Amino acid sequence: MSNAGWGMSTGQHCIRGQVALGPIGIGEIPIMNVENACAGGSSAFHGAYLGIAAGAYDVALAVGAEKTFVPRNASPEQKKKGFSSFLAGTDVEVTTKIIEKMRAEAERKRAELEAAGELPKGKGGGERSPFMDIYSIAARSHMERYGSTQEQLAIIAAKNHYHGSLNPDAQYRMDMTVQQVLEDRLVSHPLTRAMCAPMGDGAAAALLVSGEYLQRLDEPRPVRVRASVLTSGSTRPGHNMAKTCSEKAYELAGVGPGDIDTAEVHDATAFGELAMTENLGFCAEGEGGRFAESGASKLGGAKPINPSGGLECRGHPIGATGLAQIAEMVYQLRGDAGARQVARASSGRRPPRNDGKRRRIHRNRGSRHRDPHSGRISEIACSGRAAGQGHGAEGLGRYERRASGIDPWRARASG
Repeated sequence: MSNAGWGMSTGQHCIRGQVALGPIGIGEIPIMNVENACAGGSSAFHGAYLGIAAGAYDVALAVGAEKTFVPRNASPEQKKKGFSSFLAGTDVEVTTKIIEKMRAEAERKRAELEAAGELPKGKGGGERSPFMDIYSIAARSHMERYGSTQEQLAIIAAKNHYHGSLNPDAQYRMDMTVQQVLEDRLVSHPLTRAMCAPMGDGAAAALLVSGEYLQRLDEPRPVRVRASVLTSGSTRPGHNMAKTCSEKAYELAGVGPGDIDTAEVHDATAFGELAMTENLGFCAEGEGGRFAESGASKLGGAKPINPSGGLECRGHPIGATGLAQIAEMVYQLRGDAGARQVARASSGRRPPRNDGKRRRIHRNRGSRHRDPHSGRISEIACSGRAAGQGHGAEGLGRYERRASGIDPWRARASG
């Protein structure tokens, strides 16, 4: 079970899964607790996947749940405590020393915009998650280096608000224009409120089964996991954990960026999505803003990104987020995403690449496959391709129809 903040909010630092699942009759079996910041949900999924791939279990349930909502009428102290708790997703000893410098830089930029008449005085700033300042520094650096713009970030956010308006489980369901996104309250330049993920509550779960166990189920609608990879960050200069992780997942799954029809990526801010489209190889380095500007990442485009509305609109209940992303990909591959359905994702596979390399690509619909890791037999029905990508200690999974099931993200985000 994945959860990040229960201990900080109520003191339940240990055995969270046992406490949460015991009252509903889940006990005696192994329950392992996962805390891995924003990658907690996908890490729980990865652990369940490894247990089945190793042959230790036939069935494993990955659960993520979080309550981060702070009431509108909360005191300033309560709000500050809620926001500051996000620092726990960083090296606290380091971040606490530099966060004020980050905020000072953001405030300096805001003052410049006010002085130039580009921003009304007093509009912006205030309490926010420290991650918004971290993301804003990265965004400004990208803008200076590659020429990306605030408008391109607004295009990403407006696209996600459109996608979120089609998702009945999204926390924010209002469509917004690019201009409305730009005119929203400035949080930390260049990020406006509409470009940032909200705080809220939510839960998600994935039920994974072996190919043998699948045969015992009545009318299953499973999705096969082609690969699940987990890596961690590094202070080594030039290290890009998202790129490293995705390359490992692509190799294990026998596909490349061009084979992906749709993806859910970690967009705690619009810049997060811009960076991930580059890191996952969907476009060249420095081209993330122009990729979004072209319309490629919107429903109907060449590669729709975050059809759920992403973290910016579906919400970001930290321990559940990775599993919610996986659930969205399953909806897409099953053809169950309703108005936000990506047509190619459920309409059948394109031919495998022919680059002379041996890859585990299965060509026959309805074929049976022996997993090279566990030796287990699973049924495969070829379908569209999708990717889900987490954040923090990065996790990226590849999913295909038939051979492993998943439960939907049922709990609506609140706030």
